[in-house]
Amino acid sequence: MTKESISASIALTDGEIAKVVLMPGDPLRAKYVAERYLENPVCFNTVRNMLGYTGTYKGRKISVMGSGMGIPSMGLYATELYNQFDVNAIIRIGSAGGLVDSVKLRDVVIAMGASTNSAYGSAYDIPGYLTPLASYDMLANAVSAAEKLKVHAVVGSVYTSDHFYYPRPDINQKLRDMQQLAVEMETAGLYWTATSCHKKALSILTISDHLFTGEMLTAQERQESFHDMMEVALETAWHEA
Repeated sequence: MTKESISASIALTDGEIAKVVLMPGDPLRAKYVAERYLENPVCFNTVRNMLGYTGTYKGRKISVMGSGMGIPSMGLYATELYNQFDVNAIIRIGSAGGLVDSVKLRDVVIAMGASTNSAYGSAYDIPGYLTPLASYDMLANAVSAAEKLKVHAVVGSVYTSDHFYYPRPDINQKLRDMQQLAVEMETAGLYWTATSCHKKALSILTISDHLFTGEMLTAQERQESFHDMMEVALETAWHEA
C-alpha cells in the first residue's frame, strides 16, 4: 500500500509496502537482506534510519524493515504496519542467546511461543495471562521450508526479556530448567501485537551466542551470516505474499 502513516515513524519516500514484511532488529540487516535476496529493491522508509525495502522474491512482492530493539520498538512498528499499511503478516528474523544443549551456535530456532518478563501484555486487560503464540500455518510453512533447504531448525518456546543485561545472575539457569530454547527481546511483543490486530506473525531466530558454553559470533557475523534463517524466512514469506 502507498497509504501515508499518521505518525512520524514510517513515511513512505518511494514504492510501497508488501503484504508480508520480514523484520530484523537491525536496519542494516534489512538492507543486507534486500540487496542480497530481493529483486529490484526500493527503499520505502528512512525515518530514524529504520530502513525499509520492498522488492520481489521468486516473483512475489516482499518487504523487509528493521524493528529496533525491544518490545516497545517492535510493538510500535508492527502496529503501524498492520493497522496503517494493511500488512497481513510479519516475520521476525533476529538473533538469540542459546540456553539449552539442543541448540548450538548458528542453529535456527522457530518460536512456537514466547514466555516473557514484560508487562506489555497487561495493556490488553485480559484476566490472567495472554499467552503470545505464533501463527500456526506460518510456523508449519517455516518447518517445511527448513526441511527442504536442509536447515537444522529447532521448534519450541523462547524467552523474551525486557533486559539485555539482567540484574539477577540465576535467571538463565531457571530458564534452561524450564526448557526455554533461547532468550531474545522482541518475539512476545510481536505475537501480542499480531493477535490484537487480528494479523499473523512468526519469529525465526539464529543462535548468535550461547549463554552456557560462552561461544559467540562477532557483530559483523550477526549482521551478515544468518543466511539459513533468512532463506527459511523468505520461503515462508513467499507463501504469504
